Amino acid sequence: MTQDHPFAQYVRILGKGPKMWRDMTFDEARAAMNMVLSGEVEPLQLGAFLLLLRRKGETGAELAGMVAAARDHFLEQDVAAKVDFDWPSYADRHRQQPWFILSAILLADQGYKVLMHGIEGYADGYAPTRPGLAVFGIHAATSLTDAAARLGGNNLVYVGLEKFCPSVQALFELRPLLGVRTAVNTFGRDINPFGAPYQLQGVFHPPYKALHLGTAQALDQPNSLIFKGGGGEVQRNPMKTVLADALVGGEAVVQEWPAMTEENVYKWREEDLSPEQLLHLWQGSLDLPVPILAVIGTLAFALRLAEPALAICEAEARAREIWESRDKKRFG
Repeated sequence: MTQDHPFAQYVRILGKGPKMWRDMTFDEARAAMNMVLSGEVEPLQLGAFLLLLRRKGETGAELAGMVAAARDHFLEQDVAAKVDFDWPSYADRHRQQPWFILSAILLADQGYKVLMHGIEGYADGYAPTRPGLAVFGIHAATSLTDAAARLGGNNLVYVGLEKFCPSVQALFELRPLLGVRTAVNTFGRDINPFGAPYQLQGVFHPPYKALHLGTAQALDQPNSLIFKGGGGEVQRNPMKTVLADALVGGEAVVQEWPAMTEENVYKWREEDLSPEQLLHLWQGSLDLPVPILAVIGTLAFALRLAEPALAICEAEARAREIWESRDKKRFG
């Protein structure tokens, strides 16, 4: 009798009959993903594993175990840096400008250390994060060591996932083959490379808020704000009420942020995705009221996460003041 492949046990947990399958534990998910990231799994097994997980629905414990495995596979281990905010940017396909970059710059201006990390978009015509940062002179770090060094003199640093965990980056590339997103698209956002105490999460589908909250709790993340963000990014939609799931000092709470405007459209040309638009908005040569509110509102999220004693109206008022007092000529 042919002996089962070592990874078969994890496919079996998920793939048994309707009354026999079960969720994986944290340790099982970590072990399974470690095998995946080590290249010890056959392609057939990997596809079955990811799709069974998606069909079943992942749990916070499972995703947390996969995050732990991803951290086990960082190219560099034990690289430390003082970071206040972890800012994932993993929306690979969206037709919205990354206005949140301006929020991150303003947050960094308040003295907070911000690490942004993510992947690039795959399709022409989309607006990835990296070019948007580049117009402000913020270029991607080449490794975690490089990111840590840059954080010594800069408050906002970006590093691509491929530079510190390419084995997870490779799993993102499976989407065109499988036709759907998988657990990778979810747990990749929670990696938090430097263990920042404050984490912002923008999700595309509201049901994923609870899933990210459970993952953060399983990872002992003390402070996190999770909300439906524009394009799945950490970007507030100021035209709608936002129900955010949050961890504040380890305690789970729900925050209701009211709409900031009665407008119902961004009023900008979707076909013009030039990253220079971000610079023009900063300089004041481009006047787009709703994107400006998106910048202010996203900044308010971060300010209140760091200072939970602030009322919502106080956080928004402070964010607006910071925006209006920015140096418009700073970036030439």
